[in-house]
Amino acid sequence: MAGDESGAARVLVLWYPDWPITATGGAAAGEVAVVADGRVLACSDGARLAGVRRGQRLRLAHRLCPELRLRERDPAAETRRFEPVLAAVEEFTPRVEVLRPGLCALAVKGPARYFGGEQELAALLYERLAELSPEPGPDRAGDWGGPARPPEQQPAPQTPLPRIGIADGVFAAVLAARAEVLVPAGRTAEFLAPYPVGVLADQHGSDQQGAGRQSADRQLAELLVRLGLPTLGDLARLPVHAVADRFGPAGLAAHRLARGLEARLPATRGPGPELAVEQLFDPPELLAEPLVFVGRTLAEQLHQQLAGAGLACRRVSVEVSCADGSSAARLWQHEGRLPPAALAERVRWQLQAWQTSGQFGPTAGGFTALRLVPDELVADHGRQLALWGQALAADRVERAAARVQALLGYGGLTRVERVGGRGPDEVLARVVWGEEPEAPADRDAPWPGRLGHPAPGWVPPEPVPVTVLDAAGQPVGVTGRAEVSSAPTQLVLAGRISVVTAWAGPWPAVERWWDPQRARRRARFQVTLADGRALLLVLEGGAWAVEGAYA
Repeated sequence: MAGDESGAARVLVLWYPDWPITATGGAAAGEVAVVADGRVLACSDGARLAGVRRGQRLRLAHRLCPELRLRERDPAAETRRFEPVLAAVEEFTPRVEVLRPGLCALAVKGPARYFGGEQELAALLYERLAELSPEPGPDRAGDWGGPARPPEQQPAPQTPLPRIGIADGVFAAVLAARAEVLVPAGRTAEFLAPYPVGVLADQHGSDQQGAGRQSADRQLAELLVRLGLPTLGDLARLPVHAVADRFGPAGLAAHRLARGLEARLPATRGPGPELAVEQLFDPPELLAEPLVFVGRTLAEQLHQQLAGAGLACRRVSVEVSCADGSSAARLWQHEGRLPPAALAERVRWQLQAWQTSGQFGPTAGGFTALRLVPDELVADHGRQLALWGQALAADRVERAAARVQALLGYGGLTRVERVGGRGPDEVLARVVWGEEPEAPADRDAPWPGRLGHPAPGWVPPEPVPVTVLDAAGQPVGVTGRAEVSSAPTQLVLAGRISVVTAWAGPWPAVERWWDPQRARRRARFQVTLADGRALLLVLEGGAWAVEGAYA
């Protein structure tokens, strides 16, 4: 099988560790973590020394590191601040593939010949990138540990240094970049052999679109370990036909990666019909926002054309043209894992990055065209169930949701969506499956006075009335200046008196003060009781209530 043994191309990968932290606040000092979907996405060295790890729940991270400062993930800022890095890399080669912000890859063959070899290319590239000093993000109130610091107290910006690795294929090159090694040609399988099979799950993105494939690869890795194949070297020694029969397409792709080959066989025929999709603008568009809306339509058209031709693509090129003849293009990794909505998101990030970095000056005359071009087409073999009955989680959910909606009606199936808000009962809302929240932009609002993390583990359907008393048995109140009238010492709940051992607050929240009909004034407290319970209390209109309880 000569085609099966075709080797992978030499690839250089450039990786900035903890790029989400760099994008949201510059090079982090102290205990800092970026969070997404209630888990740690990236953390600083100080947080790692305290035991914080990627993927941890926030409750566990706070228990390990009480001083941990949390920042919301900002994918648009990650892309925007990565753009100067990509522009510097393009001085060495015009084709740079963005695997995700903070991680990019480029083919080595041509640039290495021009600059005198792979090691010389890596050295020159490192020197060029060391000159960059990415613009530090503000140490803003998004750090949930407290308010934003004044400019004179802001940490001095630090230049993060990249890690560079070279190997056969993108998968091996990413691992080589983490280890900062240049793997000699033909020895990639030897380099990969000691790695645990769990690294197969790390090749997909950390966003929602990559979660399904990451979960499937993680389950495959767990199965391989149970079968006595804990390392990539153990997997690579298995016969190809045995892996294909037992594990299906997913196992065959993992077997190829373990042997230092590409996960898919190269295309054996030309790309066929022109599958790029394009939208022309006449007159030219001066702003990027209209292009963002068009990007969703183009993404759907691209997926329909690829599906109609029975093809998939490894990368997608986002290209724009301007009235003065200037243009720009950027390759984003696709690998068949980006649905139209996710691809449209990357188009939006890229347009914002170009606009912020000054890619198109005042003389550009506006945008005249937006194109999505599929790159490196391969045959789409579909998603067949593996022998042990496993499929992509996203596919199973979509099929199940369609069946349930057919039985219950369109509005009979809902999902929980984060929409923003200040209280634990306002952050999440139920949305009909397949629709978006009424005001999705609200989730990214600053929300001053919102409840910090970790969130309560239990929230009642309706606040439970309680009475809070001080040492003299008098009700505790909060003044107009958000000062507590006296220290709370007792809590009366359902006729039972509990002793307050510790308390924190108040945290005031004033909403719609300009509208007498909808105005609200609330103050929240956290209290711990002698029986070990920890409660979130709210005072509104002179009445106390339990808004949540901490597990």
